[in-house]
Amino acid sequence: MINKVKSKIRQFLAYDDFYYLNRYLIELNNQNELKKVFRWGNDPIISDNSIYDFLYIEDVNERRIRDAETIGTVSCNVNNGVFLEIGTSRGHSTALIAKNAPSGKIYTVNIDPEEAMSGKGGILITEALNREDIGSFYKEKGFKNIKQIFTNTATWKPDVGTVDVAFIDGCHDTEFVYRDTVKVIKHMKKGSIIMWHDFNLDLTKKIHWINSVCLGIEKLYRDGIIKGRIYHIRDSWVGIYQIA
Repeated sequence: MINKVKSKIRQFLAYDDFYYLNRYLIELNNQNELKKVFRWGNDPIISDNSIYDFLYIEDVNERRIRDAETIGTVSCNVNNGVFLEIGTSRGHSTALIAKNAPSGKIYTVNIDPEEAMSGKGGILITEALNREDIGSFYKEKGFKNIKQIFTNTATWKPDVGTVDVAFIDGCHDTEFVYRDTVKVIKHMKKGSIIMWHDFNLDLTKKIHWINSVCLGIEKLYRDGIIKGRIYHIRDSWVGIYQIA
């Protein structure tokens, strides 16, 4: 009887790509609700005008603003900790974290351009910048609490100590999202927070790389790597999970 039940569950999961995410995802209206959930009191400092840019159709519904509010709120309420960002790009989110966590130490990881162009860093990457352009925005701001790391996370062994907040925004291939999270979570403790970018369950049928990210997170649930709730501010592209 038990085996029959397990078989039916497996069959059901096979037809539902996001069984666990549909079960555990909690939608929030705004950053104030995020603060309530975690009993936080600080509001983020948001001074990067690029969050108001509208460059692509995907920027509708002020999603850049919602992203900044989410990342900034987490950062300013953790502040004195170790932050690990996977996927530096030009460094806008890196600067946002550093601005809101001035007492924190931020490590930001990006693949070397040559390796990215070769495909060794996966397929779904935002862009392969020239090396001098990677992190250019945060470097212009003169932050002193950021360390740049150039590596391919497919082979990287994290060596940054215990991580309090991880922001995963590197390659959006399902296997990279899964593997990057598994690597990082081994260096986190109870109460630490993971954020995934390009996460929005409502957009999985409309934007293929968001679908790919969400499939990676769903696999984390299925393999028992994560077990609790993920929080998401409406219209943002950021999912938030706290290690239980």
